Amino acid sequence: MTLKTFALTIAYDGTRYAGWQIQPNGLAVQQVVSDAVAKVVGHPVRLMGSGRTDSGVHAVGQVASFSTEAWEPAAYRLAQAINGLLPRDISVLSGRRVVNSFDPIRNAVSKRYRYTLRVSRVPDPIYHRNHWWITKPLDMEAMRAGADQLIGTHDFVSFQTLGSKRKSTTRTLRALDIFEIPALKGKEIIFELEADGFLYNMARNIVGALVAVGRRRFSPQWISETLAAYERSSESQTAPARGLCLLRVDYPKSVFLDESERD
Repeated sequence: MTLKTFALTIAYDGTRYAGWQIQPNGLAVQQVVSDAVAKVVGHPVRLMGSGRTDSGVHAVGQVASFSTEAWEPAAYRLAQAINGLLPRDISVLSGRRVVNSFDPIRNAVSKRYRYTLRVSRVPDPIYHRNHWWITKPLDMEAMRAGADQLIGTHDFVSFQTLGSKRKSTTRTLRALDIFEIPALKGKEIIFELEADGFLYNMARNIVGALVAVGRRRFSPQWISETLAAYERSSESQTAPARGLCLLRVDYPKSVFLDESERD
């Protein structure tokens, strides 16, 4: 028997879960997927994710890995086997074989998140679990001007939730795109953030600060001032978890042992 390591790409609606990571205060996505994988391969597994998502946060590109000697079919068939044992708010989108040394956190080269904000006087009863509802218009140009100041390599400690500990708070924000699309009786404003890594609540804190600028509580320059303060501002808001979705995690091609994903 040969030990093999597999990487799963996982999507989930985080509404009813206490986040990705197993914890004592509620059901976690990691626990549900681990239990399903264990049934498929016939033994308990250590399922490691690419990073935690908080309670209420969603994903279409979470990556998690495990090792086993018990799975002989092609890697892409894992998704079919596991999905038959999952609730309908969690899906395994793909399975790929990776090098046995694969670490979904350390091997990641970038992550991309999307935050969805709905601007309308009318609440959306269908997708309310997936966006932050705001009733008054926001200044798009001011938010874009503020966002431009965050692009590049910076110490993002001012956009990290207080109490979290990291060896380094320096990250490279490669993209912060803001665009709008029509929605029911209003519009959606989409924030897409891509970086080599994110601090705890960094994406939600950035969105919260930009919304404060969009509401004209502060000028776009306030974003630079907040960044340079090197401490979390008491005037900054953390955007609600329900609007955030992990879109994808990117890895070097060298970690994959199979040629491509299969549907």
